[in-house]
Amino acid sequence: MPFIPHTEEDIRAMLEAIGADSIEALFDEIPSALRVKGLSNIPPALNELGISQLMRQRAAQDGKPLCFIGAGAYEHHIPAAVWEITTRGEFYSAYTPYQAEASQGTLQLLYEFQTMMASLTGMDISNASLYDGASALAEAVLMAVRANRKSKSKRILMPRTVHPTYRKVAHNIVKGQGITLEELDFDMQGGYIDPASLPKDPGDFTALVIPQPNYFGVLEEIDALTNWAHEHNALVIAVVNPTSLAMLKAPGSWGERGADITCGEGQPLGAPLSSGGPYFGFMACREDYVRQMPGRIIGRTVDLDGKPGFALTLQAREQHIRRSKATSNICTNQGLLVTAATIYMALVGPDGLSKVAQASHTNTQKLVEKLEATGHAKRLFNRPVFHESVMQFDLPVAEMMSAMSSRKVLAGVEINGDYPELGNVMLVCATETKTEQDLQTYADLVANITQSSQSAN
Repeated sequence: MPFIPHTEEDIRAMLEAIGADSIEALFDEIPSALRVKGLSNIPPALNELGISQLMRQRAAQDGKPLCFIGAGAYEHHIPAAVWEITTRGEFYSAYTPYQAEASQGTLQLLYEFQTMMASLTGMDISNASLYDGASALAEAVLMAVRANRKSKSKRILMPRTVHPTYRKVAHNIVKGQGITLEELDFDMQGGYIDPASLPKDPGDFTALVIPQPNYFGVLEEIDALTNWAHEHNALVIAVVNPTSLAMLKAPGSWGERGADITCGEGQPLGAPLSSGGPYFGFMACREDYVRQMPGRIIGRTVDLDGKPGFALTLQAREQHIRRSKATSNICTNQGLLVTAATIYMALVGPDGLSKVAQASHTNTQKLVEKLEATGHAKRLFNRPVFHESVMQFDLPVAEMMSAMSSRKVLAGVEINGDYPELGNVMLVCATETKTEQDLQTYADLVANITQSSQSAN
């Protein structure tokens, strides 16, 4: 911290007021055998200048490589104004807006965020954010079990095309409540869930999860899958990339009735990669299920003078109601990231977001074509993709990634750990940030590294 407000005199006065001799006396309930005697692996404390220098050195170690990594977190251009506004003191230091009279700015921003996300997803209602995309899916599963009164099974059909980390997080969160996630396998040629492979009589199940695009970047048959789930009295949980919704059909329009719950990762909307976070999740739903939605919802109203105002309309959290009645005990308001996302969407607008999506899709198509033109790589699946593609390489993927990393190019994500049946493959991504020269550099490196390795052998 650059500033610690309590002086030694302040500390003594507080201890005297509560009748304690020292700070250590506050912890006398903890047996001495359990206390840490010292932090031997922690370096000596640094002052503010020293910390700033250290963090700059650490940041410089990352360098500025060309990044073709996707798999749930994406490098997009963020207008400079986004974080200039987001880090203003009014937003940067604001916390949960429990006191509406003192939080109108924050509440209005969250209301605008909800409005934007409801419009983007085509859903009736959006909440004011969750931790991240993975926990948002887990919350959507819990919500579906509460909302679907026609199902008693607590069975959730979970395609293997959903992000592996999302599936693991969802399982860890819901398993203690007797909820089972039953995996649906994918078509090996297309990398998608083939509607024809779904059982005619699946029995009682609560919900079907549909990713769009899926983890492989492939587009699913959303209309057929949605209709199939609804025909069997199940809800549909859509897991979507928000940027893709500027090009693709909104979940609220899937099939004949639309998806019931939509969730996903909000990082593409103005949050930098930042070595893995913090990010934020989002969730939207049909109005029928709003009272089962976790988190909080901001509403617009008028005061006694008829002036517009904003308030926490729905907040079914354990802080506000009995724990047994709460819809979630882990959801939060990722306010700072939501602030950035709202400003980002306001700045780029619908047309700008559409251009980002189109440019990302185009760049990925170009990258795949350039890689295939080298003769040393080819796409694995034969289905349309958004801005990621699974590629097969002549060289072992680990060797290719290491060689490209040494040349300051982050080539992609090796996914055969989660999908061993796919063999020697890598998930590659290109967003609007990549130039024609960037794409050519990637393809040239693949050709040169492969040829050099083959010549050496």
